[in-house]
Amino acid sequence: MAQMNNDTGVIAIPEDVIAKIAGRSATQCYGIVGMAAKKASDGLVELLNQENYTRGIQVSVDENSHLTINMYVIVEYGISLFAAAEAAIDTVKYQVESLTGLTVDCVNVTIEGIRVNQ
Repeated sequence: MAQMNNDTGVIAIPEDVIAKIAGRSATQCYGIVGMAAKKASDGLVELLNQENYTRGIQVSVDENSHLTINMYVIVEYGISLFAAAEAAIDTVKYQVESLTGLTVDCVNVTIEGIRVNQ
């Protein structure tokens, strides 16, 4: 849990709240279809709906309440993978920092799949 101290007390933000902010921010980026979760039993990748974004994001908090965010995404076919990942990194870092007041040290994006429309 990330914590910040101020003059009147402590503000605590659980990792799943940060993950929801990150997931919502990432899926608003051009080319990102959604968050992905691997099914451990068969190795298949599952596209998650909005209620389950936290399964596709891992948030780590260090002793100084600095964040590391690992995201697993699915990208639209035909989009530059580098551009989509870079946009997601920049957007997630900005949104999490501006909404929570915490420092994001690192955002890692793993592209788990590509969605092809037919």
